[in-house]
Amino acid sequence: MRFSRVWLAVVVAPRWRAHASLVVLVAFALATVLAAVAGARRGGSAQDRLRAGALPADVLVQNQIPDFDWDRVRAMPGVAAVAPLAVSALNVQDVQLWWDSAPPADAEIWRSIERPAVLAGRLPDPARADEVVVLPRFVETYGKGVGDTVVIQLSTPEEVNLLWDSAGSPGGHGPKIVARIVGVIRSPYFVDPSGGKGTLLPSPGLFLTYEENFMGVDRRGGFTIALVRLTDGEAGLPAFREAFTALTNRPDIKMENLAGIRREVNRLLDYEATVLIALGLAALAAAALIVAQFTARLTSAAIPELQRLRASGLTPRQAVTAAALGPALSGVLGAVLGVAGAAAASPWMPIGAAAAYEPRPGFDLDWAVLLPGLLGVPAAITLGATGYGWILLGAARSPRRRTPSLIAALAGRQGWPVPIQTGLRFALERGKGLDTLPVGSALTGTVAGVLGVLAALTFATGVHDAATNPARYGQTHQLISYLGFNGQGAPADQVISALAGDPDVAGVEHRAMSTAVSGHLTFALFGYTPGGHPIPAGELRAGRLPSTDREVLLAARTADILNVGVGDRVPLTGPLGTHDFTVTGIGFVPEGPSNNYAEGALTTGDGYRALFASYEIDTLYLSLRPGSDVAAATTRIARAASAATGGTQLGIVPFFEPRQLIEIRGIPALPVALGGLLALLALAATGHTLRAAVRRRRQEVAVLRALGMTPAQSRWIVLTQAGVLASAGLIAGVPLGLALGRVLWRTVAEGAPMLYVPPTPVGTLLLIAPAALLAAAALAVWPARTAARIRVASVLRAE
Repeated sequence: MRFSRVWLAVVVAPRWRAHASLVVLVAFALATVLAAVAGARRGGSAQDRLRAGALPADVLVQNQIPDFDWDRVRAMPGVAAVAPLAVSALNVQDVQLWWDSAPPADAEIWRSIERPAVLAGRLPDPARADEVVVLPRFVETYGKGVGDTVVIQLSTPEEVNLLWDSAGSPGGHGPKIVARIVGVIRSPYFVDPSGGKGTLLPSPGLFLTYEENFMGVDRRGGFTIALVRLTDGEAGLPAFREAFTALTNRPDIKMENLAGIRREVNRLLDYEATVLIALGLAALAAAALIVAQFTARLTSAAIPELQRLRASGLTPRQAVTAAALGPALSGVLGAVLGVAGAAAASPWMPIGAAAAYEPRPGFDLDWAVLLPGLLGVPAAITLGATGYGWILLGAARSPRRRTPSLIAALAGRQGWPVPIQTGLRFALERGKGLDTLPVGSALTGTVAGVLGVLAALTFATGVHDAATNPARYGQTHQLISYLGFNGQGAPADQVISALAGDPDVAGVEHRAMSTAVSGHLTFALFGYTPGGHPIPAGELRAGRLPSTDREVLLAARTADILNVGVGDRVPLTGPLGTHDFTVTGIGFVPEGPSNNYAEGALTTGDGYRALFASYEIDTLYLSLRPGSDVAAATTRIARAASAATGGTQLGIVPFFEPRQLIEIRGIPALPVALGGLLALLALAATGHTLRAAVRRRRQEVAVLRALGMTPAQSRWIVLTQAGVLASAGLIAGVPLGLALGRVLWRTVAEGAPMLYVPPTPVGTLLLIAPAALLAAAALAVWPARTAARIRVASVLRAE
């Protein structure tokens, strides 16, 4: 009872506000750290958890054979399930959809393949034409969810035929279906596309009821592609490709390895998780330093008071226990509140691209993360306070020892003023006993802070550039004009001449595309014909563009899969035969509805015609002058193209933004936040050292004051100490931070892949030195004021 009274009277009552501040600090810091780490774990595993039990597809067969019978594929050995999809974008009133809203063509989808996580409602009845499901972003974009209705407008069979025969646009004069949204789903394949406004997926009953309105007259106006699940997974893909080629005698049909796409997604999710972990670790370091300062301050303030009670029978063990108990109990309460805060933040996790793959969004308790925080933080605070209490108790009983100062000796030879010499010693000399200062942690903290801030902002500069500059992905055009499909379309020369005259058009380039084969790999091969109006070059990471009919540029990922580089030879196969091509460059190709910018190849027009007599898609790529009004230019270009083709309405659409560009837009704030936390770490370390120096070495300042030092000169001791710490951080941190940020960004750029341009945060480089020095000066204001107001007589009398 006596101990409790002593503890309450001496330790708690005089400093209850400081203990309350420690509770709030521990709670906020722990909630931040645990939420970041739990969010990283949840985001990094999101796709794998979505795949569990989903029977995900292994390959997307991009067939273009009209009226293809997929039952023949189901009967092939090694095939576990097949789900055909109609190649037709849905036309829904007041809703903008894209090709990802492909209508399922039979009832096998979502049952034996791509079983989805049902986030709300249920799956549609496969026999009904008036039921649809949506992906989560549709609900966010249009505010329509389970129970709401949409109006689906179909085209007539004749309009469908017109689209594919002459590159015209569908009229949408067929049946109207009022469909009810019955569920919100996501599966490994059916996830919200990056940058999309929303995806709506009808029941298979819509296609089965209105088949001609999707496939055209006599099924000549469209075709179906299919998701296929293999019994051996990705390992069964080569055998499946051979069997499918033997079945159709079409080796050029592209097969998309969905496992490869999932690996790309996991790389992005791993990056996001890594940044979140780094955020958590930076927050942990900053919080640990600040909490340690609070704990040390509370403990050091209590020990002298408790020392006076030793004569009343208070033992050393009781004194240390009493000093440590306050921070320990504050740590327990703060840890409980911090865990509760992290749990409350879980509905907002995961963030970024991982949110599109989370199978169970909402509240989540990750006890593997929360429990160590709940138990570890109070234990660490208790041990720290106890250990520091014993150190202070021992230091109080030990006589102070003065040691010769090398810094003072060197500075004295140069004739530097005493305040400057003293400030240098405070910044660089640790001292002994009760005079000990955390010089090492202060120097480490300032260097780490400057290094981390510059590295994070250098990385953020690279992220911003990649998120706003499509040329980093080889996309230097802004518009695409579709001339035709499957060998039927408008003449390119007439259209090029008409479009090149538009004042906003800087370049026009003609590229036909078909699917080529090399080994077991199928990919888009573009044949380009340089003309008088070239678009800016943006395709190259290495080498040069092809210039003869036996040269080819390979997209980066295709080159990696084929394991070839510049100067190697690769066989390319098309309907007209097989030829060996020399790889002259590694780079990128135009992003399209059926290919990724990093997958495919580019050759000359003569090289293309050596393999293909026709084309699957014939396109023009247009680059606009900087500052052009894209909408107005698109309208004029469409009119000019229609006039050049005798009234045929050509499709003019914006360029396809690469998925990587869209996804990276969601993460530039993460490195900036990391830089902010590291800056907080540096400020906390510097501020604590400045305050500790004035408090622990006040006797030295008092002696100097007694010898004639003025209050203004006392302030210069602290200002010098702050300036030395900031300068050390700048000298070591700036070059290391710039180099580290560039190395990290190069790793990300090469893995994406994209063109690497060394990021240089010009504004940060110009401002970081004055900002660091001003911040150090601001931190020194209060300790300098304290040093100037030291009561010389009182301090020396106590000494």
